[in-house]
Amino acid sequence: MDGATEYADRLARVRAVLADRGLGALIVSDPANLFYLTGYDAWSFYTPQCLLVPADGEVQLFARAMDAAGASYTCNLRADQVHGYPEDLVHRPDVHPYDWIAGLCRDLVPAGSDVAFEGDAHYFTARGYLALSNGLPGHRLVDSAELVNWVRLVKSPYELGQLRIAGTIAERAMRIALDQLKPGLRQCDLVADILAAQTIGTPEHGGDYPAIVPMLPTGDAAGTPHLTWTDRTFKAGEATTIELAGVFGRYHAPLARTVMLGDPPRRLRETAKIVADGMQATLSTIRAGVMGSVVHAAFNDVIAAQGLIKDSRIGYSIGIGYPPDWGERTVSLRPGETTVLAEGMAFHVILGMWMDGWGYELSEPVVVTADGVERLTGLSHELTIRR
Repeated sequence: MDGATEYADRLARVRAVLADRGLGALIVSDPANLFYLTGYDAWSFYTPQCLLVPADGEVQLFARAMDAAGASYTCNLRADQVHGYPEDLVHRPDVHPYDWIAGLCRDLVPAGSDVAFEGDAHYFTARGYLALSNGLPGHRLVDSAELVNWVRLVKSPYELGQLRIAGTIAERAMRIALDQLKPGLRQCDLVADILAAQTIGTPEHGGDYPAIVPMLPTGDAAGTPHLTWTDRTFKAGEATTIELAGVFGRYHAPLARTVMLGDPPRRLRETAKIVADGMQATLSTIRAGVMGSVVHAAFNDVIAAQGLIKDSRIGYSIGIGYPPDWGERTVSLRPGETTVLAEGMAFHVILGMWMDGWGYELSEPVVVTADGVERLTGLSHELTIRR
């Protein structure tokens, strides 16, 4: 499938949902969804930008004037489908770019129709919503409920190829992190090596910037997820959890491992073994036709038998990512998840055990196949020990 056909298929599937819901148009503001539908890729999402997808007619991209000029370098739209709002609308308390955008959208949206917007997108603000609502009188604004995100859930062969490349970059970056981490090294120096590895990629493919910076809770802080780094040095007798992602063409393959400097305490060694068994059970359960809750139960059965409890989900769908998150905000592997897995879905299976003053983390990016799962990296699932 060539690029034009790929984008046409994506847009057709989005429009099929619009028709099914009786919507006149969709306003897309999530940068990952803009990329998915048009290829537009720039660090411009900190100012209002969006794509209008009418039920009928051509899509239209709206961005800051200086960014609209660069759209021709990345997106698949013609110049007359890209509109730049005036610079004097940027960061003003009295007017908003969506006032201007709504004015152009009025003639492009069927009269009286419902218009969906991405209410939970990170860069769609309350002021943006108010301006859009005021600027589209006669239309009811309704939450899209992550419409495009759900369309993105099953990956095309092209997308699976991008994810596989991202996996090779993630594996190389993690190997460098595991090899370099040692007593006396500053955390920031290790992160510099990780960031370099993520950018350099592999000899075959250069890397892209990640939606989330490397995270490495260390020592007592290892029991708390999502911490980044300091200039403190790594110390013997401490464990560090490392979470990073390989990125290629905005497709993310997240990966987490744990490193122990010195002999691991018994509780850490035993937890690592239980979690590795849980990972094996989880990966053995993932396949097309299985509900997400069943996957979670496979892991929970393993750890519960050993007296362990994990309250948080054990995975979520992945693909295209922009800051501040590489998750798709659709399927989570947790109790009650009724979504049935399908061939071509991709997940970050993340088994983090965060205790009081210590923790352990093991994760794997995977793709669902017809009869199982495809791992995107080849690293061992054992605790890494450096003496």
